[in-house]
Amino acid sequence: MNRPQPSRWFRAFTMAIAATLAVLAAPAQAQGKWPEKPVRIVAAGPAGGSADIVARLLADQLSKQIGQTVIVEPKPGAGGILAVNELSLAPRDGHTLLVGVNSLVSEIPHIVKQAAHMGTEIKPLVEVSRGGLVMVGHLALPATTLPELIKHVKANPGKVNFASYTAGTLSHVMGLQLNMAAGIDMTHVGYKGSTPALQDVIGGHVQLMFDGMATSLPLVKGGKIKAFAVSTPKRSPLLPDVPTFTELGFPQLEAIGWMGLWVKPDLPAALQTQIREAALKALAQPGARERLQELGFEPGLPRTPEELSAALKSDYERVGAVLKSIGFKPE
Repeated sequence: MNRPQPSRWFRAFTMAIAATLAVLAAPAQAQGKWPEKPVRIVAAGPAGGSADIVARLLADQLSKQIGQTVIVEPKPGAGGILAVNELSLAPRDGHTLLVGVNSLVSEIPHIVKQAAHMGTEIKPLVEVSRGGLVMVGHLALPATTLPELIKHVKANPGKVNFASYTAGTLSHVMGLQLNMAAGIDMTHVGYKGSTPALQDVIGGHVQLMFDGMATSLPLVKGGKIKAFAVSTPKRSPLLPDVPTFTELGFPQLEAIGWMGLWVKPDLPAALQTQIREAALKALAQPGARERLQELGFEPGLPRTPEELSAALKSDYERVGAVLKSIGFKPE
């Protein structure tokens, strides 16, 4: 007996269904092939800055891990907002990542109105490196210790100033906290980046600065500026003779910043896991930790994305409270 043949309409319908299913399945298949092409890491900062330095170290190790070229693209401007926008505009395929400091979410939204929802634009996957700030000063300051410096500031009200790499960031907040804790009145001078601020500290145009270890360390070791205290819980092995703020009686100035690997929040969960695992393996390679330390950073902790997000929320609230206490308004 001859079986009835499907109509041309039915064959066309089934072919259309098959084509639709193939299109819907394509993203899932592509996720399993990551990376299919070179990966781009947007560094939230200028060339030669901390984010760029860390991104290049990660890129070198990650490239070996995934068998693809990893390109670093520094993107300075607007406290990291331009870098975040670059990631937001990239395809949702995991081939564009971001390296930047935790302040992108914990501090910048307090400083720039347009950054109010930065926490919804990016998600932290890995803590790549961490480190505290160091309080540094001009060589001509008549003080070599923090107690001596505080005494000098009290004896010269309104005459001592401190720089921050950006108003509203941790380098600004720490100066405000020291003012309150020590009963002094240092005047804040905001800059656009560590480099110009440090140049003015060296030149004596501003006497003090709270800065990241990576950018200040070479200048301290080169004898161009002097260090008074660090914000880390323990003394830094890079500056073993410099005490912590906690040692000196100012535990409220204990603070750690970290550099993270960030992705678009709506990236598929399986792809996020794949990228995180690859990055963790890359950072665990021989020499990676040592190289971070040579550059002035400590290796990051293996915190989960959920733990990192919780820490960001806590830091955001803490920084906001300090800035609110002085009536700071975002630009």
